[in-house]
Amino acid sequence: MIAQPKASHFVDGAYVEDVAGAAIDVIFPATGEVIARVHEATPAILDRALASARRAQGDWARTRPVDRARILRRAVDLIHAQAEDLAQLETLDTGKPIQETRVADWPSGADALEYFAGLAPTVTGQTIPLGQDFVYTLREPVGVCLGIGAWNYPSQIACWKSAPALALGNAMVFKPSEVTPLGALKLAEILVQAGLPAGLFNVVQGRGAVGAALVTDPRVDKVSLTGSVPTGQKVYAAAAAGVRHVTMELGGKSPLIIFDDANVEDAVGAALLANFYSTGQICSNGTRVFVQKGIKTRFLDRLKARTEAIVLGDPRKDDTQLGPLVSAAQLDKVMGYVAQARDQGGRVVTGGNRAPIKDGFYIQPTVFADVTDDMTLACEEVFGPVMAVLDFEDEAEVIARANATEFGLAAGVFTADLARAHRVVAQLQAGTCWINAYNLTPVESPFGGVKMSGVGRENGHAAVEHYTQIKSVYVGMGPVDAPY
Repeated sequence: MIAQPKASHFVDGAYVEDVAGAAIDVIFPATGEVIARVHEATPAILDRALASARRAQGDWARTRPVDRARILRRAVDLIHAQAEDLAQLETLDTGKPIQETRVADWPSGADALEYFAGLAPTVTGQTIPLGQDFVYTLREPVGVCLGIGAWNYPSQIACWKSAPALALGNAMVFKPSEVTPLGALKLAEILVQAGLPAGLFNVVQGRGAVGAALVTDPRVDKVSLTGSVPTGQKVYAAAAAGVRHVTMELGGKSPLIIFDDANVEDAVGAALLANFYSTGQICSNGTRVFVQKGIKTRFLDRLKARTEAIVLGDPRKDDTQLGPLVSAAQLDKVMGYVAQARDQGGRVVTGGNRAPIKDGFYIQPTVFADVTDDMTLACEEVFGPVMAVLDFEDEAEVIARANATEFGLAAGVFTADLARAHRVVAQLQAGTCWINAYNLTPVESPFGGVKMSGVGRENGHAAVEHYTQIKSVYVGMGPVDAPY
């Protein structure tokens, strides 16, 4: 079960260590055991990482896009060849069930690398005729990008950020969450094996102070963060001081709206996925489940039965469907929200307690009914397997209530009336929406939020806008007409 990396950091094409940095223990959430230890990046490590990125980026930008693409495509093949080992590592790092990490984490990351490898050679500028003269535009890389990852999808996030950055000619320095530091190191190793020149993808470990030092370094041209709203506000403000490009993919309190003509089994399945997959630790989760009163009883009966059939246990076992929360701190936080929901009048349909498992950070999948909009459970991001079910009467009411939040990451609608589905989605204040589905995030589709849930988009062709900048070139074809 040892997941000890070769060293704490990956800088300028190789693993490097500096034990002068504070130690960070990597905990396996299912047992509480220390499975690895890394050291926080010292100023010397950060300087080496940024210097190598700045040095390598210029030559990389001048490399033919199709040649950059071939390297990323070779990385995809290496990921698939190591699929089982990478899934096992992800499970140790995050505590997520192996049945999830085999299909959702590294596979999604590989999809991103493949997608942007294919897209890169197609990114071109424009020619703008002006009579005799004309203007042409170039899409140029922004330069050195800083990626700051979250702990819930550490390897997927590293790929989602590095794929467009590298494909479009940038370099990246990536700081994973200190809670889940292992996957990004493997990605760096794989990219170099695939032929990526040294310095273009560096991984440095550390807590918030390391991230702050990177965000404010003048060698960083763009910051891409996945994290909470409070973290995003701090990072956004720091990046703004240097007028840096930013992409912020932050938290959510997303509505999942279920009308009474919906297929109940499908709606229940979506609600389960939208609250319990990855032990509820997904930013886009539909944690406010609005159920029209006509089907409330049927919905809750099926929800209770299917929730209580979920297999909770050791995430290394093939049949486990729900693993532990990522850390003891996260378990304490989630249990605090459960206690508060009880105190504020929420009715426990099922769950509500720590799971009867001796070791690890386990909680029962939990459903609260009769939740009202003013309850803390309906207002704040829990980031755990705790579902809030709310009642509603009609379409206008639920749209207004769904939008009554500072967040705007995601939303879902279940109904047999597709005209209503499109009508409702058009009015929801969310960057990513689903109709009769939930939490499907193919790399071809842009992903991101509005309001306090972020700015910019990951994935899809939209990501090109966030990892390139436009240069306009005016070409004069005749004599200069000067009045002087």
